[in-house]
Amino acid sequence: MDPALTGAFGAPGIISSPYAGAAGFGPAIGFPQAVGPPFDLLSCVPPGLSMHTMTGALGPLAMPGSVSGRMTLHGMAPIAVHAVLLVSNLNPDSISPHGLFILFGVYGDVHRVKILFNKKENALIQMADATQAQLAMSHLNGQRLHGKVIRVTISKHQTVQLPREGQEDQGLTKDFSGSPLHRFKKPGSKNFQNIFPPSATLHLSNIPPSITDDILKELFAGTGYTVKAFKFFQKDRKMALIQLGSVEEAIQALIDLHNHDLGENHHLRVSFSKSTI
Repeated sequence: MDPALTGAFGAPGIISSPYAGAAGFGPAIGFPQAVGPPFDLLSCVPPGLSMHTMTGALGPLAMPGSVSGRMTLHGMAPIAVHAVLLVSNLNPDSISPHGLFILFGVYGDVHRVKILFNKKENALIQMADATQAQLAMSHLNGQRLHGKVIRVTISKHQTVQLPREGQEDQGLTKDFSGSPLHRFKKPGSKNFQNIFPPSATLHLSNIPPSITDDILKELFAGTGYTVKAFKFFQKDRKMALIQLGSVEEAIQALIDLHNHDLGENHHLRVSFSKSTI
C-alpha cells in the first residue's frame, strides 16, 4: 500500500500530509490536507468515502453543519463525527465552565459545558456543530492551561445532558446556548476569517477612545501577566496588539479579560493574533 494513502486510522482512502495548523498537532478527522486527481475537488471525498452533504462555516471543506455527522470508510464501520468534545487532564482546582466557554468560544459557539462530577479533570464541551468542534480540537489539543497539557478529542456523546431537577451538580454544568458572547452567531462574521492557533500575542478590539496604552498594559500587568510589547493599530485605535510572556499566559489572559468592561459601554474583545510585535 502506498503510505501516502494511509489515513489517521491506518485505513486506505484518506490522504495524509503535513498539517498547516498549530505546530505539532495532526490533522483533524474529516479535513483531507491535500487533494489531487482522482479526487472530487468540490467535496474532497476520496473513492470509497461517503459523507453527508458538507455544510457550515468552511463551505465545501466543512463537516456536517448539524450536531453530528457520520463518515464511512469502505469496508469499515461508520465513524461518528459529533459536536461534543472530551477535554482531559484539566487542572480541577482552577478550571470552571465559564473559563472553558471563553477559551473554546474562540473557535466556535459553545452551547454547553459539563465538568464531570466524579472526574473533575475531565469536561464535555458541546459546540454549535461538528466543524467548530474539529477546529477547537485541532487548535487546543496539547496546549497548556493552568499548568497542565490538556487533551482534546471528539466525544462519543452527541449532546451534553443538563442535570435533572434536584440533581446535585455543584454548578459544574452550564448552558451557554443563549449567550451574547458567541463570536460566530452572525452569518458571514469577520470572526470566521480570524481564527488562529493560540499565540503569545493577543489581538484586542472594541477599545474606547479614552483608553491609553498605559491603561491597557496596566490592566494585563495588574492581573498578573508579563507585558513584553504593546502597540495600537495605526489606522484604527479601537484595536491593538499585546505580547505576553508565553502562549500559556496569553491563553489565561484571554479567559480572564475577554469581555472586560472598559467603560463607555465598551467591553474588551480578545482573540489570538497571527501577527507579532
